[in-house]
Amino acid sequence: MKENTTPAHDDAKAPKKTSDDGMNKIKVGITHGDFNGIGYEVIIKALEDNRILELCTPVVYGSAKIATYYRKGMEMQGTPFAQIDDATQARTDVYNIINVIGQEAHITPGESTKEAGEAAFYALERAVADLRQGKIDVLVTAPINKHNIQSETFIFPGHTEYLAASCHDADSGEAPKPLMILCNNHLRVALVTTHLPVSKISEQITVDNIVEKLEIFNRTLTQDFSVVKPRIAVLALNPHAGENGLLGQEETDIIAPAIEKAREKKIHAFGPYAADGFFGNGLYDKFDGVLAMYHDQGLAPFKTIAMESGVNFTAGLPFVRTSPDHGTGYDIAGKNRASEESMRNAIYMAIDILRSRRNHAEMTANPLRKLYHEKGRDNVVLDLK
Repeated sequence: MKENTTPAHDDAKAPKKTSDDGMNKIKVGITHGDFNGIGYEVIIKALEDNRILELCTPVVYGSAKIATYYRKGMEMQGTPFAQIDDATQARTDVYNIINVIGQEAHITPGESTKEAGEAAFYALERAVADLRQGKIDVLVTAPINKHNIQSETFIFPGHTEYLAASCHDADSGEAPKPLMILCNNHLRVALVTTHLPVSKISEQITVDNIVEKLEIFNRTLTQDFSVVKPRIAVLALNPHAGENGLLGQEETDIIAPAIEKAREKKIHAFGPYAADGFFGNGLYDKFDGVLAMYHDQGLAPFKTIAMESGVNFTAGLPFVRTSPDHGTGYDIAGKNRASEESMRNAIYMAIDILRSRRNHAEMTANPLRKLYHEKGRDNVVLDLK
């Protein structure tokens, strides 16, 4: 995370206000992440934006004591947190906080501790439970440390995999297929593979995996981002897109056939494009989304282009989850230097995506009955109910 050098409201694009009254405001659950990182700093700074309470009702899952510690350290005198026991008690005129850990937390900014990892998990577990019960409407997660959060109950590479597992259907034995998307107002980058060692990436690059990700990406661009007939660029795996097989066969044997298969499903997919030239020449401006083959291929250029405005969105889940696109920021934790822009945008984007998803569901709930033309007869309407 870079030092915040911009005014609090610069570059932020808040959702438009609606006519909802306080009882109908979207309830945003926010987990505190690793409390020794910059999570509390970016949460508190983001909530200082006076537009937040006009748009939603925030519920922070964490610790009032830790929040007070960081607020005093930053000498901030904004709207205080109201302590509540359950998300159903959330007030619409203040920022709410639910204590998920004991009062005696050992706060050591910049250090990775087991206690902080446990606290991050407790917040996540409680928030997901409330989300599934409808007590909150969307989830925004502050950064966790993927190492210190590991335990017998958390054995996942990160948020994405945990959230997918939390939606496991006991009857079918299936879990939803998540898709990690890094996005801002101008660029959306999705990943075929996420948290994998580089040595294991190529074995996961298959026709079926790519087509599956394209289907999820196409669907989320339509229902969550309101894009009509989205255009998706697909990146190559090897340098120079394989140079016609000289530098690898994945482009001709796997990626190109996957693109053709996606097109047969009416998905507007194009490529494969060599990643360096694609981003270097600004070709991403011509597409609604970009599908990268692996983590750093997509995220390194995205974070360079998006700076601190980026948001991590987990598509493919039955609920909306966003997060800042940065990590715990141990190097600047407790120094009042972290920018809240990504956290604020994550809150705004969660609200926008939920609204878009609801609008899409409403518009497609009762499609018009199909018209059929029979030779020699006028058009007739067939009731297929």
